[in-house]
Amino acid sequence: MTASDTITATGLDAAIADLQNLYGDRIQTGRSIREQHAHTTTPIPNQPPDAVVFPQTTEEVAETVRICARNAIPVIPFGTGTSLEGQVNAPNGGISLDFSRMNRVLSINSEDLDCVVEPGITREDLNHALRDQGLFFPVDPGANASIGGMAATRASGTNAVRYGTMKDNILGLTAVLADGRIVKTGTRARKTSAGYDITRLLIGAEGTLGIITGITLRLHGIPEKISAATCSFPDVHSACRSVTTAIQMGLPIARIELLNALQVQACNAYSKLDLPPTPLLLLEFHGTEASVAEQAETFGEVASEFSGSAFAWTSSTEERNRLWKARHDAYFSVLPLRPGARPIATDVCVPVSRLADCVTEAEREADKLGFPAPIVGHVGDGNFHFSLLVMPDDPAEYERAKDFIGWLNDLAISMEGTCTGEHGIGQGKQPYLRRELGDTVDVMIAIKKALDPQNILNPGKIFEI
Repeated sequence: MTASDTITATGLDAAIADLQNLYGDRIQTGRSIREQHAHTTTPIPNQPPDAVVFPQTTEEVAETVRICARNAIPVIPFGTGTSLEGQVNAPNGGISLDFSRMNRVLSINSEDLDCVVEPGITREDLNHALRDQGLFFPVDPGANASIGGMAATRASGTNAVRYGTMKDNILGLTAVLADGRIVKTGTRARKTSAGYDITRLLIGAEGTLGIITGITLRLHGIPEKISAATCSFPDVHSACRSVTTAIQMGLPIARIELLNALQVQACNAYSKLDLPPTPLLLLEFHGTEASVAEQAETFGEVASEFSGSAFAWTSSTEERNRLWKARHDAYFSVLPLRPGARPIATDVCVPVSRLADCVTEAEREADKLGFPAPIVGHVGDGNFHFSLLVMPDDPAEYERAKDFIGWLNDLAISMEGTCTGEHGIGQGKQPYLRRELGDTVDVMIAIKKALDPQNILNPGKIFEI
């Protein structure tokens, strides 16, 4: 029996009445705010919750879940709403938990290089709080996402090639289970052999197994020196081959991003750059002044073996920030390529040794679509993204886009890769999960049923049960 089977108007009314007693004016039921807490970033339909609540403590979250469990009402966690596969939608209705008021840094332990935060704090706000300690949190998905949402979707980003993804940078979690119990999954110790790794079970579970209310994070010292570099290539295959070679050499690159020719042209126009309008790698090196210079020079030599040209690097903070802001603004930069179009974002990830072939084949296939499809990629770990610029009132284009995404997912899986490197499954990529993992999906469903027998925690995400 699931929440979607048993939700009733009586149960919903009872739950909202109890929540109004608990939250007062921190529960909202207006249509506009409910729609703002459902999916709006891609053409996946907006499916709003029945109410939005704004908890301030873990105990309030636990009591909310207990109220919803009594009435078989779904609970959907909400960070900043930047997820791309429908993770915040409420297909069965229910209560959206907006964590924007749980946004504190609870402790910074500079000697141990860790901190404890609430889920609503954003990546940028956290790094602002850490700066005067000489520390930073490296995971950077581009959007100014919440740390809780980044944990729930196992986010990655531009720094992953050196610093890893969210699963590599979380020591432990506080979470509320489907029956309202509060659990802690780890300590501040750097390693443990104590039982099941529940921390990593919850990371990437998209709120379907527990609601994250606290995160203990690994931190890193701000590097003594940082430099950025750009290098142009005649085609994406050559650019990706240089990446593979650099990774295999063990060159400790902090960030390495691919922009295909169309994306470079878009960034040039939007961010007022003058980069050569050909495929480009944007890189960043961290270390001492000497090591950063050595890394840049070594990569320049590697790039030259694959027809890399216009290689330039800079330690200027202003110029480096300008380049990375252009990369982070990639979503907005592509909009003028086709005024009125709506981007459909999708990603895949393959072993680095298959990257050049996968990107080349994918770009060739995208050229047949009849609408722009620029590429960006965190190619140091084999992950790349398309933005498919589809007219929202053209069903035929939307079907072509869906068919292309399916083809791309199957291509990545055939190369021993994954249908999503960092966007997650949500609603959008459910058809491809079993193709990738087979009967392992049944194991996931068994875990879900054991921890959430009523299916009230973010139902309809990852798989249907």
